[in-house]
Amino acid sequence: MTGTGDDTADRLTFGPFSLSVNQRLLVKEGVSIELGARAMDLLITLVSAPNKLVSKQDLILRVWPDVIVEEGSLRFHMTGLRKALGDGQDGARYITTIAGRGYCFVAPIARSSPLPTVRSDADFPHAILPSRLDRMVGREEDILRLSDKLMKSRMVTIVGVGGVGKTTVATAVAHHLAPNFKGAVLFADYGMLSDSGLVAAGIASMLGLSVGSDDVRPSLLAYLRDKQILLVLDTCEHLIDPIADLVANIIEAAPQVYLLATSREALRIEAESVYRLDTLACPPDDPEISTEAILSFPAIQLFMERAAASGATLDISDRDVRVIASICRKLDGVALALELAARRVETYGLLQTATLLDRHLTLGWAGSRTAPPRQKTLQATLDWSFGLLTDVERVVLRRLAIFVGDFTLDAALEVSSTPDLDQRAIFGAIDSLVGKSLLATNPIGAMMRYRLLDTTRAYALQHQTDEDRAGLAARHAMYYQRWLEQFGSDWPTLSTGLERVPYFISINNARAALEWCFGEDGDVDVGIKLAASAVPVFQVMSLFPECQRWSERALLALDDASLGSLEEMHLQAGLGISWMYMQGGRDTSQVALRRGLQIAEERGNALDQLRILGPLNMFKLRTGDFNAALHYARRCSEIAATMADAATVELGHFFLGNSLHFTGDLDAARIELEAAAKGEPRPRRTPASYIGFEGRHLAGGNLGRNLWLQGYPTQADNRARQTIGDAAELDHSLTLCIALLGGIAVFLWRGDLRSAEEHIEWLISRAGLHFLSPYVSVARGFEGEVAIRRGDVKLGIETLRRCIENLHAATYEVFTTMLEISIVKGLAAIGEFEEGMTRINRTIGLVEKNGDLCYMPELLRIRANLLLSMPPALADDAQTCFMRSLEHSRKMGARAWELRTATDLATLWVGDGRMSDARALLQPVFERFGEGLDTADVKAAERLLAKLY
Repeated sequence: MTGTGDDTADRLTFGPFSLSVNQRLLVKEGVSIELGARAMDLLITLVSAPNKLVSKQDLILRVWPDVIVEEGSLRFHMTGLRKALGDGQDGARYITTIAGRGYCFVAPIARSSPLPTVRSDADFPHAILPSRLDRMVGREEDILRLSDKLMKSRMVTIVGVGGVGKTTVATAVAHHLAPNFKGAVLFADYGMLSDSGLVAAGIASMLGLSVGSDDVRPSLLAYLRDKQILLVLDTCEHLIDPIADLVANIIEAAPQVYLLATSREALRIEAESVYRLDTLACPPDDPEISTEAILSFPAIQLFMERAAASGATLDISDRDVRVIASICRKLDGVALALELAARRVETYGLLQTATLLDRHLTLGWAGSRTAPPRQKTLQATLDWSFGLLTDVERVVLRRLAIFVGDFTLDAALEVSSTPDLDQRAIFGAIDSLVGKSLLATNPIGAMMRYRLLDTTRAYALQHQTDEDRAGLAARHAMYYQRWLEQFGSDWPTLSTGLERVPYFISINNARAALEWCFGEDGDVDVGIKLAASAVPVFQVMSLFPECQRWSERALLALDDASLGSLEEMHLQAGLGISWMYMQGGRDTSQVALRRGLQIAEERGNALDQLRILGPLNMFKLRTGDFNAALHYARRCSEIAATMADAATVELGHFFLGNSLHFTGDLDAARIELEAAAKGEPRPRRTPASYIGFEGRHLAGGNLGRNLWLQGYPTQADNRARQTIGDAAELDHSLTLCIALLGGIAVFLWRGDLRSAEEHIEWLISRAGLHFLSPYVSVARGFEGEVAIRRGDVKLGIETLRRCIENLHAATYEVFTTMLEISIVKGLAAIGEFEEGMTRINRTIGLVEKNGDLCYMPELLRIRANLLLSMPPALADDAQTCFMRSLEHSRKMGARAWELRTATDLATLWVGDGRMSDARALLQPVFERFGEGLDTADVKAAERLLAKLY
């Protein structure tokens, strides 16, 4: 949209703001304010009709003339505009909403003389420019920033990788600024010119100057000296030196000439201001991102527009949108690559186009017939860039193609160095490749990282020789094997944010190295060491399928000499832990973990033993053998206590506290869990990080459960929420899932169904994302309990049946007792007392056998209520169950269970006329609750006591 105000009064001022309509530039107290294209259109429309109502429909028609949008889009951009203006802050008021009708600009506006424009001579009657695209995607902000930058600095070079859209953006900027130059705009395309002697002559001929002499530069400079013109110099990289020299002379000799250049590397002259044009933004590879959010990314929009323009019919389903997103990421958002791929959709279809790209980047796909030769295919674009490199630069580019994604300078130097190419030459080549836009930089903290775009990497790989590949792959694998050995144990101790990003990025190269090591021509010995070093890294990233895959692959490759080695111990642990988390208590997990423990005990190293005993404790908890789990936990605690590392000691406290909690020793469990949870973050690595987490990150989940059972419902709720929040900030999926499991139990016990539902959804999403299927089953079981409490009892029971069956099949039994309690409550609610009694009796027997005694008081209470409900009612037997429940509760210190049982037993006694006995039983239990007065159990007890007075 263009400005609608009077061109003779282009500048409008209101409050501290100044708006140039023609330049689409908003300034506040001398500082440019960045506005999106739509927000700028809204502002110009409103200020063009001050103090007048502009209806919503009129605004939509003016701002989105060719697109059908809903009012939500208008509200969204209006909100952004108001935020940019500070509307409503400190009493400032600019835009008023007329409810149901539209908007009105109400601030006083002053019109002043326009911004100084560049006068042109009569002998330059019109701009010499290529046509501007009817619609550009994702470049509105670039055009505005470039226009502002150029008007301030006079000389700007747009730098970027081939195919990113530099020419298109430069053309758009020239059209945008053409009114300021009254037609004095000249576009010089150097793409077809190879003779450096003709650099000045090309411009001179377009200006109508005589080019008969050998050196036309003096005549050109003399002509430009007093002219006010915008010169656009396109595709300068292959003539960089003569163009840079000419531009420097023009800047010095002609103070009213403005220059905009495009190049794959900067001109590197004093007057130059560089604008690096990035590729179009692509959506992240995140399964949780919504379809609507994906469609908002410029790369997606460009691909879909170009595919439709080529005749393709796109069925915009959620699945198709995610396929398009994967294509855009594969092509790094490079505009030319996206357009070439989009043209193939009409021929191959969307899925086949994506498959072709996954198999190999099709560099030869043809583009527009009218495109310059260097842009007809990606191959031609890259041939153009490759032809401008020195021999050393070409060698280094080919060698850098071994890296997947980002890599450090240290990695590049070590992997690329050979006797015939030293590190000094590589360093210089990397610097040059960055300057020529063939190598992207990505500073993370104090460390610079580098990356080849996938299109450039595919091209470079084509030019590698077989000899290059073998040597590069070996050096690459050995480098990342050493890197994992050196830094792998640091991962769990890193905070979120910049500190952690480099580690996550580098794992892509470790994956690629593993693929090569165990491939046809790989080095298996390096692969075994690499896989063993990768175990703790995969675990801390919750990448259990990969941990299982590579541990298993490496174990199969071990020879007799390697049996019993440190590598085998790590690999057995990796296999056992990954299988445990993905599939529950399978035999594979137990066999692998026991073999790992055997090696650790033979080696006699306490830390090695701890590293296996911890997972064995967790394995026994998951399989429902709580007594065996307590045995392993005590061994963990004893070994950890002998070590100087505080985090290792905390891990020992966690394992012991966790097991004591389930076996019903709540007081001792609380001491251990609080000791684990109070640990402080540590900046250094810790041996305890081996299994992917630290005790202080996990203890809070069961500590919350423990507090609730002990009769502290408010503290339990606070602890649960804090633990979940800390785990979310840590961004470690396994830790978060364990925190959510503990928190949801607390919310359900408190009767806070809304919080339970919110966190159940979160648990299903995160656990499913990392193939933690047992956790998904538990979460679905929690959904079943919520359904029962919401009144949909039959649905809840069926959901719980399926989940319990799935958990039994996976031998994941740590939560099945809790879910059995839920299903029995549901059966009682619909009168299925016989099945309920059968299930409760069986569960009580299993608890007595396996040791998860923390549930025993509740099981006995529920059995007593079933006895009262079944004809004939067995009041005496029920009362015996109630009394046993109270006895277990008091022995455990489980005041929460005691309150429930005391309330039910007091209710029974009230029915028998034993009012004083009921009051004497319930009153002291109730009075011990100094918090959580709004929870379901406490309120039920309070209501009953009110009837007893």
